[in-house]
Amino acid sequence: MYSPSPDRNTEDTPVIETRGLSKAFRRATAVDSVDLAVRPGSVYGLLGPNGAGKSTTLKLILGLSEPTAGEVRLFGSPWSRQALSRIGASINGPSFYGHLSAKQNLMVHAHLLGMPASEVNRVLAEVELDASDRKKTRSFSTGMKGRLALAIAMLGDPDVLILDEPQNGLDPEGIAALRTMLRRFTDTGRTVVLSSHLLGEVASVADDIGLISAGRLRYQGPLAELAPDGDLERAYFQLTGATHGAGAVAS
Repeated sequence: MYSPSPDRNTEDTPVIETRGLSKAFRRATAVDSVDLAVRPGSVYGLLGPNGAGKSTTLKLILGLSEPTAGEVRLFGSPWSRQALSRIGASINGPSFYGHLSAKQNLMVHAHLLGMPASEVNRVLAEVELDASDRKKTRSFSTGMKGRLALAIAMLGDPDVLILDEPQNGLDPEGIAALRTMLRRFTDTGRTVVLSSHLLGEVASVADDIGLISAGRLRYQGPLAELAPDGDLERAYFQLTGATHGAGAVAS
């Protein structure tokens, strides 16, 4: 049965924490002893080259993959399905029923989650898709699909949003709109974890950065301390060891 989230976490306890989190496959280690700590009320940017281990880390946090070693803690307690219900996520890009409208797609998800129709109307308004309730999603622009994926993740008024590469395919206007929506979300004390290889876009919205490369966390902390001289691109390439221009898009 649907019920609103409890009071927002206003303490210093991380809303998401990983300790020695690792994931090894037969021929490679995708995530290697990663220790993340995501502060409540912040935008945490998980930054790194393509294939660095960002998506695998998020899947481990969400319980979509089993860790080889280490643990995940949510809201100060060991990982549990109950705690996971306070997290909304969009992983591996949006997936919709193309013959349905945005509202109809959301109604399907809301029904499966035991949520009322009023919750659908709320998230449609939040992502500014309430005027597109008759348009089929197969005809949506990339930006509109991104908004709908965000709306699905926001069902149930979660305390935390986890978004994997949400800027992919968006034009500058769509990226600016996404930035505004994320800030509006955290202004109420909630938290966003955002993975991306787009250095400039993460820098424009994140409070804290986790910089991951080859499965290992190379830096974690305030964005300002990542590059005190203001040269984020130089700091990024130094920490990741990537060839300039090969690992991340600067803007």
